[in-house]
Amino acid sequence: MSEPLLQIELPGIRKMKSGKVREIFDLGDRILLVATDRISAFDCIMPNGIPHKGEVLTQISHFWFDRLAQIIPNHRLAGPRDPLPPALKPFARQLERRSMIVKKADPLPIECVVRGYLAGSGWKEYQRSRTVCGIALPPGLSESSELPEPLFTPATKAESGHDENIPFEQAVKLVGADIAHQARAASLEIYRTAREYARQRGIVIADTKFEFGMFEGRLILIDEALTPDSSRFWPADQFQAGRSQPSFDKQFVRDYLETLAWDKTPPAPALPADVVARTESKYLEAFERLTGRGLFSGDA
Repeated sequence: MSEPLLQIELPGIRKMKSGKVREIFDLGDRILLVATDRISAFDCIMPNGIPHKGEVLTQISHFWFDRLAQIIPNHRLAGPRDPLPPALKPFARQLERRSMIVKKADPLPIECVVRGYLAGSGWKEYQRSRTVCGIALPPGLSESSELPEPLFTPATKAESGHDENIPFEQAVKLVGADIAHQARAASLEIYRTAREYARQRGIVIADTKFEFGMFEGRLILIDEALTPDSSRFWPADQFQAGRSQPSFDKQFVRDYLETLAWDKTPPAPALPADVVARTESKYLEAFERLTGRGLFSGDA
């Protein structure tokens, strides 16, 4: 097992921000996004990461940006095989497969969530009130049921802690009616297109979240797209409504942490080697199923 890359410093290149997973660097008129192998759970970053996780997230986003460009433009300025600019070439080994050069867009202050199946907090709310994010649903649905129609359920962005679901009317107040309607329409079309494709590749996309930004007066897709970190991926061949589903994301990490006497506040405990290995294999499998190739096949 290779060592995960947890910290990235590029001497001479200004770091704008360090997120839970990504490091953001200023390239003047452009931005460099670099996905580390850090993993978080319950809003805490684990002290050890998942090897190749950042590469999987970046390459899956590249894959989807290629497929979805006809629906909405995105922030990407360089593809996965494009050469690095001269200032970044000294850092080529650190940046390989895990970096993306993007436009300096102005992010919308909302997360654009689409739910196609009844899971997670949506299932809990449905059991209480037969609603998801305040949207009424028919009776008789069970855990993991496919919803009659995908739901657009925006949320506010939280600097720390959990995002908060908001009604569409509040999203309109935050970004304006025209942009809110554009973001909703784009989110639903992207989700439906991606869900149909992924199902053919053996993956159910239960729900996902998108980020959009404004660039030169136009709405564009930014951040990552339809990755195991931003989406709930289930293996289609094991899907069965009426129960929780196995998944391609942090399930092994969360399940392990739930067995501990940890209060879910920092510092987080280190993950054992078997949990790391099983989680790594799921991220790699998600990439391989979606793209039809291995991460290290030479053309990723």
